Amino acid sequence: MTNLDKLLEKINREHVYIQTHNFPDPDAIASAYGLQRLLGLRGVHATLCYKGKIDRYSTGKLVEIMGIELLNVDDLEKVLSDEDEVILVDAQKGNSNIIDITGDEIICIDHHPDNDLFDYRFSDIRPEIGACATMIAQYFFENNVAMDTRIATALTYGIRIDTSNLTRGVSRLDIEMLYRMYDDCDYNIISMLENSVLCFEDLTAYSKAISSIEVYNDISFADIGRDCPVIADISDFMLALKEVTFSIVYSTKEGGIKLSVRSEGMAPDAGKVIARALEGIGNGGGHASMAGGFIPFDGNAQEKATLLDDIKGRFIAVIQEMRSIS
Repeated sequence: MTNLDKLLEKINREHVYIQTHNFPDPDAIASAYGLQRLLGLRGVHATLCYKGKIDRYSTGKLVEIMGIELLNVDDLEKVLSDEDEVILVDAQKGNSNIIDITGDEIICIDHHPDNDLFDYRFSDIRPEIGACATMIAQYFFENNVAMDTRIATALTYGIRIDTSNLTRGVSRLDIEMLYRMYDDCDYNIISMLENSVLCFEDLTAYSKAISSIEVYNDISFADIGRDCPVIADISDFMLALKEVTFSIVYSTKEGGIKLSVRSEGMAPDAGKVIARALEGIGNGGGHASMAGGFIPFDGNAQEKATLLDDIKGRFIAVIQEMRSIS
């Protein structure tokens, strides 16, 4: 039996919800979209949902071009019931980047480290894979399901974005799936999406990052203001500095502070570092080279400044400790 066959065996309803992580990126959206198509071909209708908003221009453009319908969970509060079955894609229950909605989370498909917090009816969790879209693409090929151009293009874009064009966390399977989808993919759309990643207002965030950056040895910290949609891009941008091997970027959002972390070379595992650094004040996790976290916070400016100083101290202490052990 394939993973898709095993997954289908665990679904008891004719309609399910496919939930991505909050503020979904191209990998999450493409994966949910591909799975929705696969389930539909097997007689299961699926509604795609998420919390937050699609805040990057290129991600919104992907949704528009592909005609992907996603609903905000806030609009489903009166619709969802405890009996509804939910499939988590590119996220795991209990993580800081996904809201616990009404319904029964029966299945999880993810490429992040297993948090071991929840037993699903079926799970396919493979942290060695660079993108969740790779796993969904494999479902198509191992079940001999033909892809149309929209599916192939969406999945290809998801893989390219999450692996930073095959330069970060990439596996052989990621490369194989891109190769197998090549003839069906519209690379004109891919090129357009990859060259339209910034809005003019995003430059303000980059300006704030440059003006606020602090570097301690090879660890950088930057505050990019409120509700920044390109926090991950700026974290990558900071890591491009030759003096930096570990980047921490934070942005204030409603209810707290979001963090994006990047690591390269011989620097410690980003996912392990942020999990330890935020212990007791928030939650975080992710891959060795890229991770994220969230700290609940509703205080004033002075309290925020104190919290950020504490965060810096925590990260520096954890990184130094991990380096001394290795």
